[in-house]
Amino acid sequence: MKISPTYYQDETVVLLLAGGVGSRLNVLVQARAKPAVPFGGLYRIIDFSLSNVMNSGLNQVGVLTQYKPLSLMRHIGTGEAWDLTGRSRGVKILPPRTGSRDSDWYKGTADAVRQNIDFLKAHPSRQVVILSGDHIYRMDLEKMIEFHRRKEADVTVAMMVVPLDQIHHFGTGITDDEGRIVEWEEKPQKPRTNLASMGIYVFDTEYLLTTLARNRLEVDFGKHIIPRAIEQDNIFAYPFEEYWRDVGTVQAFWEANMDIVRPDSGISPQEWKIRSNTETDKRIADRCPARFGPGCKVSGSAISAGCMIEGEVVNSVLSPGVVVEAGASVRDSIIFPDCVIGADAVVDLAILDKRVRVDSGALVGYGEDRLLANYLYPEHLYTGISLVGKEATVGAASVIGRNCIVQPSVSLISGQIVDSGETV
Repeated sequence: MKISPTYYQDETVVLLLAGGVGSRLNVLVQARAKPAVPFGGLYRIIDFSLSNVMNSGLNQVGVLTQYKPLSLMRHIGTGEAWDLTGRSRGVKILPPRTGSRDSDWYKGTADAVRQNIDFLKAHPSRQVVILSGDHIYRMDLEKMIEFHRRKEADVTVAMMVVPLDQIHHFGTGITDDEGRIVEWEEKPQKPRTNLASMGIYVFDTEYLLTTLARNRLEVDFGKHIIPRAIEQDNIFAYPFEEYWRDVGTVQAFWEANMDIVRPDSGISPQEWKIRSNTETDKRIADRCPARFGPGCKVSGSAISAGCMIEGEVVNSVLSPGVVVEAGASVRDSIIFPDCVIGADAVVDLAILDKRVRVDSGALVGYGEDRLLANYLYPEHLYTGISLVGKEATVGAASVIGRNCIVQPSVSLISGQIVDSGETV
């Protein structure tokens, strides 16, 4: 029996999937969930989805966590940063329900929602919006909901055109003239369309509840539920043409950060009214303005509060509290909070996690062999980017090559050489 519309607590409830491992980001997710990874100097990845919810006027959000959830839970807090507090609005953390073994984890996106179905029953609604917590984009979700209602759809899938050489990473849909999805392929090796799913869905609530109850072997929306549903139900594609990036790989994460400092890239967190919760980390919130010493050179970069720049910074994103000492150079890099780049050191095409110290004269990202992939993780690092884990130390005059990984808390001795492709 359908729920009477007068019984709806909210027209729309949001489920935000934030429990994935995100292993392709390597050391950046060893101690945190992928949605909690810092981004763009001042933000976390999940800030974009939460801000889209806020800016679309939606009020009730359930955040499904699982892998390394503590930093993410601290960051979201009460939801006040996104105006998700009060009698009629709120954000609820939905923590893991099962054990710690891989076999106990969510088996897919649909399985994650199914295991938290009590949240939907406790918040009766007309529609459910399902989002991912690891995308960088701006979307007016209310427009997608209006599209869904106008089409009288059971399910609406946000979709966008992507290059054919990237389509094998996505679910793909072929649509008719009305926008109805008539064929579906999940991560095709020989694609027949360039229309890709963004992993953003609007479901009629009753339809979703019925679907999840029907077959518990259907554990993923893209692999199981959508392909079956298009054969018998009204499944529509919502066209999206603005900026959107899945930052699930090191290369994609680096590219999206670099887009912030590239003119006309399409991303502008300030114009998009993206909010973050800086109150959870006073070391980020309570910062003095950035300081620029005499003789420093800064171009094409984003410099956050609390930074001290005495050297050179080119085409880079620096988080709060980063120090670049005299004679040091940072190029094409992403530096997380409170890192110190010592005098005459060079950081070139690298990502440094929080509180990394690069001592004087050290080189991070050295050599021309950018295509020599990392030996242990060739699918993670293959374009020249090197990763230095949280609170690692790169000793004076040390040299780190291309596509290297320095694990968190590792200390390289002075003069140590890490050849391209190596992991220490």
